[in-house]
Amino acid sequence: MATTASQRGPSHAPPGRRSIRDVAELAGVSVGTVSNVLNRPSLVARETREKVEAAIATLGFVRNGSARQLRAGTSRTVGAIVLDIANPFFTDVARGIEDRLAEDDHILILASSDERVEKERRYLRLLEEQGVCGVLISPAEDDLHWLDQTRARGTAVVLLDRTSPNDTMCSVAVDDVRGAELAATHLIELGHRRIGFVNGPIKIRQCADRRKGVRKALRSARLPISECLVEVTTAALNADGGEEALRVLLDEPDPVTAIFCVNDLTALGVLRGLRRRGLRIPDDMSVVGYDDVEFAAVLTTPLTSVRQPRYQIGRAAAELLLAEARRRDHEHQQVLFQPELVVRDSSGPAPRTKRRSA
Repeated sequence: MATTASQRGPSHAPPGRRSIRDVAELAGVSVGTVSNVLNRPSLVARETREKVEAAIATLGFVRNGSARQLRAGTSRTVGAIVLDIANPFFTDVARGIEDRLAEDDHILILASSDERVEKERRYLRLLEEQGVCGVLISPAEDDLHWLDQTRARGTAVVLLDRTSPNDTMCSVAVDDVRGAELAATHLIELGHRRIGFVNGPIKIRQCADRRKGVRKALRSARLPISECLVEVTTAALNADGGEEALRVLLDEPDPVTAIFCVNDLTALGVLRGLRRRGLRIPDDMSVVGYDDVEFAAVLTTPLTSVRQPRYQIGRAAAELLLAEARRRDHEHQQVLFQPELVVRDSSGPAPRTKRRSA
């Protein structure tokens, strides 16, 4: 008895990835019919559509998205380059991005620059080579002119956790000047007059803005910056960097009584270092962080921190990117969220007598 193609199955199919032709052979239909089922199912009769769907399930067929995008001239992939994916702040931002993209059937490629310009630019080039429809980026430096070149080549760009210097690029950020001002004012109102500030490289805009906020608070309180503020710059915006900065602050001949940290990870290192030295928090030293990531509230001494709407930052940035990818003539928007100070147990009144330097 003769056997039809649909009965004997695809004769040439390799054991690996199945093709649309394999599906057509197994279902006994044309390649065009399978394409219609995948892309325009309303054009295909129900019985035929069910046969094709059964063949797809049997073969475990997965369409080739890259080839589809090439034919359509569009991409459903978005890239994001952040300063440090190990920082829970960016993890939460990435979740917001991913959830918003998923609503439009887009997928996220996430990369970490580790605050290095050369690594950031290499990842940007690789993402462009992959044909992403756009890139969300937290720049590792203040100079952004090279991003204009990326946009000129047809890739949408939205600044993430960073304000735009002009109206030629969309951005989503938090008012970091205000956030740092809130933190420093809180310590000043508690009576602290010798404050340590663990900051990162000023070339990173967030670090520069938070420095402005601390100084603004001191000026508003009519306190001399040179006498009241001790700033230590760490190249590593993580717990190890925070603990190393603490060593410098504890060596000060005129001891600080409070420490404001540029983010919660550095604050975690400061807290760790203080406990190793037997210093009490906040009796001997008050500590304030920035970001209010999830662990801040559950530490042994819950951390006072400046809260940022991390998830909302990611969603808003993804929304702007999708809008720009759809229409390049859209009006650029600058979204600026306002921070909030969350006071917990790590900050308290300045001690009446200063601790002797370590």
